[in-house]
Amino acid sequence: MAIMHLNVRCHPPLKIRRRKRSVSPSCLAEANMAAPLEVVISSDSGSQLWNCTVFDLHSGSSLLSYRGGNSAARSLAVLRGEFLLSAQLGKNFINVWEIQRKDQLQQKIVCPGVVTCLTASPDGAFLAAGVAEAVYLWEVCTGKLLAVLSRHYQDVTCLKFTDDSSHFVSAGKDNLALVWNVCSVVQMDLSHAPEPRHVLSRHSLPITDLHCGHMGAQARVATSSLDQTAKVWELSSGELLLSVLFDVEIMSVTFDPSEYFLFCGGRDGNIFQVSLCSQSLNREKSFQSDGEGNQVFKGHRSLVTCLSVSMDGTLLLSGSQDETARLWDVQSRQSVRCLAHKGPVTNAVIMAVSANMFLPDSRPAVPLPRFSRHLQAPEGPDAEGGGAWVRPALHTQEEEESYLQKADRLYSLMHAVSDKALCGDGENSALRVAELEEEVQTLKKPAARRPSACGVHQPAASISLRRPSACGVHQPAARRPSACGVHQPAASISLRRTSACGVHQPAASISL
Repeated sequence: MAIMHLNVRCHPPLKIRRRKRSVSPSCLAEANMAAPLEVVISSDSGSQLWNCTVFDLHSGSSLLSYRGGNSAARSLAVLRGEFLLSAQLGKNFINVWEIQRKDQLQQKIVCPGVVTCLTASPDGAFLAAGVAEAVYLWEVCTGKLLAVLSRHYQDVTCLKFTDDSSHFVSAGKDNLALVWNVCSVVQMDLSHAPEPRHVLSRHSLPITDLHCGHMGAQARVATSSLDQTAKVWELSSGELLLSVLFDVEIMSVTFDPSEYFLFCGGRDGNIFQVSLCSQSLNREKSFQSDGEGNQVFKGHRSLVTCLSVSMDGTLLLSGSQDETARLWDVQSRQSVRCLAHKGPVTNAVIMAVSANMFLPDSRPAVPLPRFSRHLQAPEGPDAEGGGAWVRPALHTQEEEESYLQKADRLYSLMHAVSDKALCGDGENSALRVAELEEEVQTLKKPAARRPSACGVHQPAASISLRRPSACGVHQPAARRPSACGVHQPAASISLRRTSACGVHQPAASISL
């Protein structure tokens, strides 16, 4: 038997080569670095290259820088997490950047005068700016100027909204802090100047800073003044809760998130920590460093211009005219980081990172409109863009009903429809009722009878229509003209009565 041998040639396994992707060091750094939750935004009055700078809160590294001019004190604001705004130092306009486009200035909002302070409502609906002694309030979605509040007697120094955007507080060099209800300001009539909800008037010298706590209209408000005091107020009632006297002028003030402590920045560079949980019941007291929470942070060489606290309350940020911003550990009162600037620090704030701050390709969901400088449309060639500037709610007061009036009218209409469905129309019902009453009265009247010769009442007389014939005999029915065209005499009315025996007796007749 022949055996066949098959030569099978085995091929070696194929080797698949994979291309190695080259990763740049910058990508590796971005992948390894977690996105921060909080950042520091600061500005100074001396830098010529940058207006505002964003720093990492924990490492202190510079993340972003925004170009264009310098920012005035207390004029840095973030709008809807998409725009960064700052008032130009000594100028009459507001710089606007898209928060992720650091190198390009988006637009400028021109104001009637030099802007002394600026703030935006947390809900992104309103923008408020202090110009001389007036407060200008804009509606962000339309750019319309809603109100110009001229209740202060001297320049406005600071503005702050409550966290629910229902109120804002303005303070100025006239020693006054005014609490404004946003709804009252927006719905005001041009013929009547709006009045603040409360006037906080216990300071004796210009107010330098203010801060609004949490809880919206139930929040507490802190103010600092050149009269060497810091005061805490209840926003809902305007009542003074606490007044602390210091040895130096107080230039800045803020709460920690839990409002356990009040931090006050002095002209001498010291930062004072005041405990708000003290057992003392005195509303007015002098500051003394002790073991109950009243402490002093020392490190700045010049006056402290601004203060801010992190969300967890462990870090305190301070800006000073000594051209530095410092981060402090609240518990140990030690300076953990110093951020150098090119000039006196005008703004320094710790804020949460917005969603698109570090996404260069993102764009705002809604672009900013052009902001108006006039309450009403100007006439003549100076009109801006030819548009009609209309005050919100002004036309509703003059031409349309208010919400409550509409609700009352609809409620009345609903009840009227229900009543009509049940009882019918009012006028027709009244006529019908009158007819029914008349018919009832007619039915109530006794039948007319008169007695016969024998004393028996006879039925009432009957009325019949007859007309006489040619022979003088009365015909019972009406006749038409005859064939010859001669008209027959008119009908006659005869009154008959029925006798006792039932035979009709003639009574009287009337011929027409």
